[in-house]
Amino acid sequence: MTSTEPPLSPAAWMRWGAVQSALPRTAIDVLEVGCGQGGFGVRLARRYPAYVGVEPDRQAFEVAHHRLEADGGSGEARNGGVEVLDAERRFDLVCAFEVLEHIEDDRAALESWVARLRPGGTILMSVPGFSRRFAAADVMAGHFRRYDPPVLEELMRSVGLVDVEVRQFSGPLGYVLETARNQLGRRRLAKRGDESIEDRTAGSGRLFQPTSSPHAALAQHGTAPFRWLQDKGVGGGPGLLARARTAG
Repeated sequence: MTSTEPPLSPAAWMRWGAVQSALPRTAIDVLEVGCGQGGFGVRLARRYPAYVGVEPDRQAFEVAHHRLEADGGSGEARNGGVEVLDAERRFDLVCAFEVLEHIEDDRAALESWVARLRPGGTILMSVPGFSRRFAAADVMAGHFRRYDPPVLEELMRSVGLVDVEVRQFSGPLGYVLETARNQLGRRRLAKRGDESIEDRTAGSGRLFQPTSSPHAALAQHGTAPFRWLQDKGVGGGPGLLARARTAG
């Protein structure tokens, strides 16, 4: 991590490790749906010539906007969803990391994202995996569901995507992190159980963010061995990374 790259939580470091290996090399312009505070956005903007992130939560958007602006590249953030973009704008790559599970009508959302792809374009998503693992952390974060791989594959094919690939990531560390989040989720729900799912979703991108340089460094370096194992295909994991493309 350079001095100007935003810090990531341990879970986000594991996710970024998986995402990097799946990013297409030839894309020019990139859309990230639900870019949060721009942790991945700055990294994507450095990799590709043109980047746009959309984020509905105003607080998270403002952080992402500042980070992209300070980075001085071609990346930009917009407050809202894909509807804030010009109707005709299309992209080579559309990303959505930990977003689809927050949306009640996930098929309609996925269709709207796919509509933003050029023919032959790539969609890359991460979601929490395995419905049997739905627990307090999911409720705390405003999730409607978790996804079993066959269900996610079928959903993606149902909106016209081809060459669908779904794989697990974040193990073995991800299981430990998820256990800790579930413990925190139970305590938080006991105190703030009356929060709406909209409020929980809005705040989910701000949860677990490193609050100091030592915390940020610990998250990066502490996850390095586990990211190495993940690259070697060890440990499976509770996260799912899905990649597909439009016909063209």
